[in-house]
Amino acid sequence: MAEPATTAGPIVKWVGGKTNLLPALLARAPAKYGRYFEPFAGGAALFFAIAPERAVLGDINRDLIATYAAVKADPEPVITRLRRHADAHSAEHYYRVRDRWNTGRATWSRPAAAAAFVYLNKAGFNGLFRVNRHGLFNVPFGRNAKTSICKPLVLRAAHAAFANAAFRAGDYRTTLDDAERDDFVYIDSPHVPRSKTANFTAYSADSFGADAQRELADVARQLVRRGVQVVLSNADTPFVRDLYKGFAMDRVSCRRAINSDTTKRGDVDELIIVGKPGSRRSTDDAYLR
Repeated sequence: MAEPATTAGPIVKWVGGKTNLLPALLARAPAKYGRYFEPFAGGAALFFAIAPERAVLGDINRDLIATYAAVKADPEPVITRLRRHADAHSAEHYYRVRDRWNTGRATWSRPAAAAAFVYLNKAGFNGLFRVNRHGLFNVPFGRNAKTSICKPLVLRAAHAAFANAAFRAGDYRTTLDDAERDDFVYIDSPHVPRSKTANFTAYSADSFGADAQRELADVARQLVRRGVQVVLSNADTPFVRDLYKGFAMDRVSCRRAINSDTTKRGDVDELIIVGKPGSRRSTDDAYLR
């Protein structure tokens, strides 16, 4: 009996994932474009939703990109190993895998590393992927009884979606280096924190501070000037509004799901920022100043 069709979607739960914003993002995506670029891929919700014919997905988290590459190559060995993790799932198993991940994953096969990455993501607290200053994964065990460790149909659907996608691990500039006229770039960088305690950028050993945000805004302007269609999302703060002055901006409401205190989860305001080539608002230097 044939498997039922499954729409492709994220295979990991990522902080700041854009599933809740998809209708707003899709409404602002261009109808026609060359290649689709997403330099802060994370869970890649928009990529899966628009299903581009050609795509370049990048992320500074090399383990995430390696996981995507493993699923693209062959999801079955990943699924086999994830089923074993699901059978052994417990706090003890989680911490044992976490310890081995931090000390020995360089010697693992690609499917084994990918399965462990997905398992740690699914079984850890709120789907966080956080490392300390030494680059060691340190997310505690999550106690969500409804956690589904292995979803074979989702992984196989992602495998099909990845067929025409290229992956690049590293700084976002690496991903965007060859974006050209009529390409479409979606930038969902680590967001500017709304408060001193709201920073969730530690998914790599590096942070993404104010200077990095300024550099990213400059790159976005450069992309638009060379004919690339750009959509960005970030927190709705005065700093972000000033950075992208001259771009079209819309405030949207997004569900915030990451907080240890469930009473503090709820809707927050985000900005969707659009730069269109040929638009005076996003390409005129004098206007941007």
